[in-house]
Amino acid sequence: MAESVALDPVDLQILRLLQNDARTTYRDLAAEVGVAPSTCLDRVARLRRSGVILGHRLALDPARLGRGLQALLSVQVRPHRRELIGPFVERIRALPESRALFHLTGPDDYLVHVAVADTADLQRLVVDEFTSRREVARVETRLIFQQWDCGPMLPPLPEAALDD
Repeated sequence: MAESVALDPVDLQILRLLQNDARTTYRDLAAEVGVAPSTCLDRVARLRRSGVILGHRLALDPARLGRGLQALLSVQVRPHRRELIGPFVERIRALPESRALFHLTGPDDYLVHVAVADTADLQRLVVDEFTSRREVARVETRLIFQQWDCGPMLPPLPEAALDD
């Protein structure tokens, strides 16, 4: 598990602003948090190096790209051994239909979020890419009717702000 990184109020404000609009210029960001643009650039670079900022991603609409059906696949792998799960994870992550992959506790080992064209495409994916693998013991499919983003993960407020 990664260790937390000490963040001061300026770092937290930078993160809050970038989470809401990652395209904010350093000049605008610096003006908003009250530091010089070069200081702001240095702080963002430090936040990247320390692993707090993982990257910037472009969000795409799967339906507009011909993948209007989304599903969650619960996958049980047997036996659950590192030499089998490593190649399984690599293969599933490489599939263009895969949107997210989670390693779980409980009866299912993995939860895979996929986006496909239609039910025939989903069936092809499950049969050809999942159940055909010898380490996959079971796949359970759940269609996603609707999905909502839940907003940015705001860093916690400093303890001093909680005392106010």
